[in-house]
Amino acid sequence: MDIEKIRRETPGLAHGIHLMASGSSLAPQPVIDAVMQFLELEARIGGYEAHAQQAEMLDGLYDSVARLIGAKRREIAILSNATAAWGQAFHALPLKAGDRIITCQAEYAANYVAFLQRQKRDGIEIDVVPNDESGAIDVAALEGLISEQTALIAITWVPTNGGLVNPAAAVGAIARKYDIPYLLDACQAVGQMPVDVGTLNCDFLSTTGRKFLRGPRGTGFLYLREKWLDSLEPAALDHFSAPLVDTTRYAVRDDARRFETWENSYALRAGLKVACDYAMDIGLEAIRQRAWGLTDLMREKLAMLPGCRIMDLGVEKCAIISFIIEGLDPQLTVEKLRSRGIAIGLSRPASSLLDAERRKLPVMQRISPHYFNNEADLDACIAALKELL
Repeated sequence: MDIEKIRRETPGLAHGIHLMASGSSLAPQPVIDAVMQFLELEARIGGYEAHAQQAEMLDGLYDSVARLIGAKRREIAILSNATAAWGQAFHALPLKAGDRIITCQAEYAANYVAFLQRQKRDGIEIDVVPNDESGAIDVAALEGLISEQTALIAITWVPTNGGLVNPAAAVGAIARKYDIPYLLDACQAVGQMPVDVGTLNCDFLSTTGRKFLRGPRGTGFLYLREKWLDSLEPAALDHFSAPLVDTTRYAVRDDARRFETWENSYALRAGLKVACDYAMDIGLEAIRQRAWGLTDLMREKLAMLPGCRIMDLGVEKCAIISFIIEGLDPQLTVEKLRSRGIAIGLSRPASSLLDAERRKLPVMQRISPHYFNNEADLDACIAALKELL
């Protein structure tokens, strides 16, 4: 990995230190160029015309996403964000009264809201699997929760509020063993580690472009295992996802794009394609090793600060750190560091409420280095925090 080249290709680094890849990462110049060039083309010749001229490149996005996660292109739908992607799969599932969903303690709040909505509307039930002694999903306990009424396993792979990496592949093995649909929220995972849907054994996987993948905001995608293309119909259709056959019938598309609609931001799609290719060219395993290594180093540096407590769970920890420092207000700390050109973030209890209530978590600070960062970035952040103590 040519770090200096990567840093030169990250223009945001000229304006400060960015340690928030888990929020919205800095895009590399090729991604920025792809978006801007497409917008400029639309400005010159018109949106429809630009789409027609760049149709082959835009169509290649499906190949790029498929290559990124080990899928087939017909299993990929491009959406505007991770929540839209996740929701398209979840709300299409024909869950009925008495059906049970198994989820995890670290489930993202947006997903849990959707569970509660269908509990209220459809009469489903929610089972929350306990954690093991490390704080990750207890896989044996999950298997013990399975019954004839279990209709879905839906978990978050990497929670928004810390460095935990849940055993997603082990969960997938259980889902396959009992032939239960498996919906995996990979929003914080894609782009910081290798992802292979075959190894994960998931039926559905959702993610965003803006985080560790370093793509534009307003992008995301959904993976649907091919077998679902014969049976799963979106909750809402339009004439792209299901063209009219005649005035009395429509025909749902035979690929995952049945979960898309006709209108999209093609400039952002151009950027997303470049982001996928950029990550693959560097190599996801190389990215994981560098990003996780920097984060482990940052945990060591933070642990030496007076009154600092690292709040991350799990045996395996990724490129997200959650922590609190006694005497420092998290919101003011983020603002003061921002004024010094250092971007870190917050993790509020409401974002992962089940976990926050169980552990009685306060508002925490969150740092997520990525592979374009270096040790000097970490040291500058530590120095700034020391000055606030």
